[in-house]
Amino acid sequence: MLCGCSSIRIPESFTYQEIQTSSFKIASWNKIQNDNAPFKIYIEGDGNAFNAYGYPTSDPTPRGKFLRELAFSDKNANVAYIARPCQFVKDEKCRQLHWTTGRFSKETVAAIAEAIKKIAGNSPATLVGFSGGAQIAGLTASLYNDLNIKKIITISGNLDHPAWTAYHKIAPLKDSLDLNKYKAAFDKFDSMHYAGGKDKIMPPMLIKGFAGESRTIIVPGASHASYPETIKEEIRKKI
Repeated sequence: MLCGCSSIRIPESFTYQEIQTSSFKIASWNKIQNDNAPFKIYIEGDGNAFNAYGYPTSDPTPRGKFLRELAFSDKNANVAYIARPCQFVKDEKCRQLHWTTGRFSKETVAAIAEAIKKIAGNSPATLVGFSGGAQIAGLTASLYNDLNIKKIITISGNLDHPAWTAYHKIAPLKDSLDLNKYKAAFDKFDSMHYAGGKDKIMPPMLIKGFAGESRTIIVPGASHASYPETIKEEIRKKI
């Protein structure tokens, strides 16, 4: 395992599992306490993909603790935190493309879907996607009908990456799938999308532009990875 988890307390109820999929190794921490209960699965964001100067890093393992702390404090019976490919683990298949232009590639989405299947099986599951993890959650639910996904929750979610790259005037994610192409399937899911009123990375208008006003919850004062405890508790309680 690479750096990234030493500064956060992992509850004893969570077990580390390195899931080997057909493409990548996926790092996960799981709490499974009731085989008959639904699953809550948190999907990490893009992590430390770029440095302060805008250049790709050599290790996308997230430095922030926001989503891990949210998952580890979730009191539901069955909870999993799933990292993105190349985060926390050494994997010979990892290339810089996998956390830059191909961060939402077909093989990445397939690996996450495979990891979810190995964790939750056929049990109903709610996906919670943070930042870029929102795009992964949406694509996974929309493309993989063998997963029993009942609800999608996103936090500061990059649901429309072409609109996001255009807004920030950065290069398009040319090696990635685009949730816009699967929006009809996505819209069939019960979903809610939290947007930080002060989020400069993922402005609320981009989230609302894709998800619609009725499904978007704008949280005044919240930034990209900083939400008030009342909102975090609301997310933790949902299943």
